[in-house]
Amino acid sequence: MPPELLHIFPTFAVGGAQTRFAAIANHFGRDLRHRIIALDGKLDAREKLRTGLDVSFPDIAWPRGSNPTTWRRIRAYLREAPPDVLITSNWGSIDWAIARLGTGLRHVHTEDGFGPEERDRQLTRRVLIRRLVLRRSAVMVPSRTLQRIATEIWRLPPGNLHYIPNGIDLTHFETATPAPLPPGDGPVVGTIAALRPEKNLARLINAFARLRRLRPARLVIVGDGPERQALQTLASSLGIAQDIQFAGHSLTPERFLAAFDIFVLSSDTEQMPLTLLEAMAAGLPIAATDVGDVRAMLAAANAPFVVPRNEEALARAMETVLADPARARTVGAANRDRAAAEFDQRAMFERYRALLQD
Repeated sequence: MPPELLHIFPTFAVGGAQTRFAAIANHFGRDLRHRIIALDGKLDAREKLRTGLDVSFPDIAWPRGSNPTTWRRIRAYLREAPPDVLITSNWGSIDWAIARLGTGLRHVHTEDGFGPEERDRQLTRRVLIRRLVLRRSAVMVPSRTLQRIATEIWRLPPGNLHYIPNGIDLTHFETATPAPLPPGDGPVVGTIAALRPEKNLARLINAFARLRRLRPARLVIVGDGPERQALQTLASSLGIAQDIQFAGHSLTPERFLAAFDIFVLSSDTEQMPLTLLEAMAAGLPIAATDVGDVRAMLAAANAPFVVPRNEEALARAMETVLADPARARTVGAANRDRAAAEFDQRAMFERYRALLQD
């Protein structure tokens, strides 16, 4: 019987980690079995899984709070229905990593980045817990920045760390048909992001307002989340609501990328965002905040448009790109070439095969 992996996600809403998992699960097919627990009950990302996979979603209400009662409940579950491998995701699943101690279960922890509370610094309590709980686990990180943090700050054994860059299906983005957009003037500035605080889409909207004082343009925001109403209110207060389309969640984000003239990432914190790789594969120039591995991911020609985390710098980067369409095409082509050379998903699949079979 194929090995069963128990995946613990703080949420299984659509995001980078969930999209990567879906690609891996789809690739390995029925060679693996998957049991998925979303601690917040959200399972939107299941739409990315192909039919025919051996996947289950246990409907279990877990107690809230990081405490011995929670750990005992989790440990009892792990002993009653032990998987072949327990895979936890980010800080939000750390109670499962704590509870598996002493069970003998093989454990892989994936760390993709941080919420706004760890944007600028590591929290001491979390550092100590990671250091103690993860020291005998295999830990996967997709960015060199996280690899450095795990080694130097969490002090995890280098032999237990696995650096596996994210990868994508390049052809999926190179051949996409552009999504129809509402009529409007000027180039299309676009982003794809969950509307959460750490993505700081308010920075993007404020930067776009600065850009609109200089030239006609449209902004398309693909994605949904708890910040949507506040962002729409901000756009109205700035008098640019008519120039912004909130497209919501899309099953075909590649079609929006094909309709963009520039992709913008405005986050406060990232590590190796999949949406950036997708924009590169689509051949787009990119204006981005200088977070995580973003600068290292992009082609050298795109480096001038990776800027500090402020709206003025982001607006200036967007204007510089849009003012020179020939340069923008050259930068976009360089990003496409770099994505093809470094971030093809086939390499990612082989590294995950080695990690899961280790």
